[in-house]
Amino acid sequence: MSDRLEALLARETFVVLDGGLATRLEARGCDLDDPLWSAKILLEAPDQLLAVHREWVEAGAQILATATYQATIPALLARGLDERRARALLREAVALARAAVTDTDTLVAASIGSYGAALADGSEYRGDYGLGAAALVEFHRERIVELSAAGPDLLAFETIPSAIEALAIAELLDTIPGPRAWVSFSLRPASDEPRVSDGARLRDAIAPLIGHPRVAALGVNCIAPAAVLPAIEVIATLAPGLPIIAYPNAGERWVGQRWSGAQTELDAFTALATRWVRAGARLIGGCCRTGPAHIRALVELRSSAL
Repeated sequence: MSDRLEALLARETFVVLDGGLATRLEARGCDLDDPLWSAKILLEAPDQLLAVHREWVEAGAQILATATYQATIPALLARGLDERRARALLREAVALARAAVTDTDTLVAASIGSYGAALADGSEYRGDYGLGAAALVEFHRERIVELSAAGPDLLAFETIPSAIEALAIAELLDTIPGPRAWVSFSLRPASDEPRVSDGARLRDAIAPLIGHPRVAALGVNCIAPAAVLPAIEVIATLAPGLPIIAYPNAGERWVGQRWSGAQTELDAFTALATRWVRAGARLIGGCCRTGPAHIRALVELRSSAL
């Protein structure tokens, strides 16, 4: 485990992550209707990204995620960048997050979305893209090489919807040098037991990652807050002692290229987070549609008696 993450976990009940990067960029007037999503702002207005990273630090976040969730090299080449510039931009995203850090306790995680995220059609909530592990390894390889070389504290594999992709991630971590990683999954709603979005049981999807020396944490993200606890319980049972990460969205669902449904009230979000901590979660934050108020509430929760 990263020594710096280990030090944070050793002294904190839980470590606080940041919130929805794209949500805050949109609040600042940024147009993210683009296959690159938040990575578009790396090209067009990096000062806006820096300002949002600083918002998270001011709210109390201890880990900042980079704006690289949909920043794949093929997507950047399609935008007209040459390969050298595309690779450089990935490294710049890490440096930009690092520039927002005001003390040595704040870590930077290089965000790596699933193959489904790169399709920009909501496939990270379905996992039905039909590629084998070998193809997924090749898809991810060069981005991971560049992001790892940029010196983040962690890699963050986010919104992984597929058990096959989890197997590919294990192989990538076997073969590409770099920092340790967390791997967080998207889940099907209302399953008989926690299942990743392609239908595989969560317990089966995480199997190749349990005990891997490069895996710093396992968990879930961008699911409804009410769906988090069963996933934590599965991971805690199968991987005792491994840090569990949870950063749900604000309660809505991404359906038909838009958010629908009601948000979870902040008080309810915090009450649920109390249960996550008691069940074993050690890294907690927010994903889409969450903001600085969620992060401040988590900081306050951590300072309470729980």
